[in-house]
Amino acid sequence: MLTITKQQAARFILAKQGLIGPYRFAGKAGAYDYVRQAGCIQFDPVDVCGRNAELTLQSRVRGFKKAMLRELLYEDRKLVDYADKELSIWPAEDWPYFAAYRERSRRMSDQFEGLRELKEQALACIRENGPVCSDTLPITGEIYWHSSMHWSGNWHKKSPAARSVLEQLYTDGELIIHHKNGSRKYYDLAEKYLPVDVLKAEDPCRDAFDLVSWRVLRRIGAVGLLWDKSSTAFLGIDLRADLRKKVLSALSSDQKIIPVAVEGIKVPFYYRAEDEALMRKILDNSADLRPRMSFIAPLDPLLWDKALISALWNFSYSWEIYTPASKRKYGYYTLPILYGDRFAGRIEAVPDRAEGILRVKGLWWEPGIRQTKALNAALERALGNFAAFNDCAAVTGEAYDQRT
Repeated sequence: MLTITKQQAARFILAKQGLIGPYRFAGKAGAYDYVRQAGCIQFDPVDVCGRNAELTLQSRVRGFKKAMLRELLYEDRKLVDYADKELSIWPAEDWPYFAAYRERSRRMSDQFEGLRELKEQALACIRENGPVCSDTLPITGEIYWHSSMHWSGNWHKKSPAARSVLEQLYTDGELIIHHKNGSRKYYDLAEKYLPVDVLKAEDPCRDAFDLVSWRVLRRIGAVGLLWDKSSTAFLGIDLRADLRKKVLSALSSDQKIIPVAVEGIKVPFYYRAEDEALMRKILDNSADLRPRMSFIAPLDPLLWDKALISALWNFSYSWEIYTPASKRKYGYYTLPILYGDRFAGRIEAVPDRAEGILRVKGLWWEPGIRQTKALNAALERALGNFAAFNDCAAVTGEAYDQRT
């Protein structure tokens, strides 16, 4: 088995993800290409300086604008909002792979009394009137229901009937999100927007093992390099240790992934066979790894496995959005700063949209990071791009003004 250093592993991951060297992705086409490479990017509704999915794309896609993601989702229909790693955004072409998931949702929904009749009412209303949200669907009252996106928790919770039936039909695959107004979701019939050959395609997976293997392969591609350990990068996949080892062994036997050892770490790592040429470039130092600076989203694929980040980069990151203010070490919505092949620090930058100013509320450099002209120039460029991404024309803030 090939053995590589931690630095080589880190550089391979960053190069694979398009976070080092020249931009590999540009514009709306580049945003779509990156989501296809990653398989899925996580959605989170909180918008402090951009939502998580938008921040994920902004760090990798030259010239990315938030409208590009909306267009890919709700005009071009090349992407869909749906479950995968929690609620995610992924390519519409992958719809057939989730056939068993949708079938399970439909089967499980039958246990909720009265839900079948409400589903028929809702579908009839949408066919006649078009997109609806829970406020405009003429179904009132409450029912006992639990979201079938997460088959756990309180099975006997009363929920508003309109919201419950729409979410159930959405998980069943009968509806997709037509558009969003802020955080409010409007639903319409999936058959109106997804191509017939996608909607009617047979499940590409022969059985449950096949599906898990496909999803594991996709997650390895999203991160670039994953280890044979319990990992939050596999969140959403029912992956016990024995099954994980069986899946990794099968994917290796099928030559879809390649094992590699990383110095100082006992368990093997795996990368996709299609990335062998990139690995060779990292090892012979022929990859273009010119440093650039990016601000990384809290739920970015790069950060899916924080134990992996700690092991390879010796960097610890905690998203403090749910931490009480008095206990925060950094800030409410602090983003890691990636510079070259290192995590160089953290930043909390919040747009004042009324004034058109990006305010840097906090800037913390990691120990050992020197304030060089190159680093400050990279910070200027990164903040300029980040300000434009947030429709701001200027950058200010005590933490920024006194950075040197």
